[in-house]
Amino acid sequence: MSVSAPLNPKAAAYAGKLRARACGICIQDNRLLLVRHGSTIGNNAFWAPPGGGLLYGETVQECLRRELLEETGLEVRVERFLFVNEFLQPPLHAIEFFFEVHITGGSLRTGTDPEAAPGEALLEHVQWLTLKELQAIPFKDKHRSLQLLLSLDDLLGQNHYFIA
Repeated sequence: MSVSAPLNPKAAAYAGKLRARACGICIQDNRLLLVRHGSTIGNNAFWAPPGGGLLYGETVQECLRRELLEETGLEVRVERFLFVNEFLQPPLHAIEFFFEVHITGGSLRTGTDPEAAPGEALLEHVQWLTLKELQAIPFKDKHRSLQLLLSLDDLLGQNHYFIA
């Protein structure tokens, strides 16, 4: 397969390998916790639930707690498994495991990508969004799990495997 658009150099560390990712769905006061990432492959910045790549020897739950703290400043309790998404847009490929999470501590802030050099992070912003605010974001600028939502509760009841 060929890449139809250029890869953002900030995403180069993730290219050419399969990544396992843990992602959190956190709904509070009818708002969804989301992070905005810079472009990866010829797209605009995009919104997605927080999460990131598993480290060798780390459980999915440990990864998710670490990633939420790094990206959002929030400590979470990992609850039930929700769904899987496969992202495949060469040279990027990821299998994403989504879990319901609940906040147990911390303060909301835009965090960091510890694996990225200063100024090279893809993470740009963290924010709580209502369904209406989320629906106002252009289709292509949000994670596929968010593109067709009619209710935030839909995220908690999905029993789907999304494929690229």
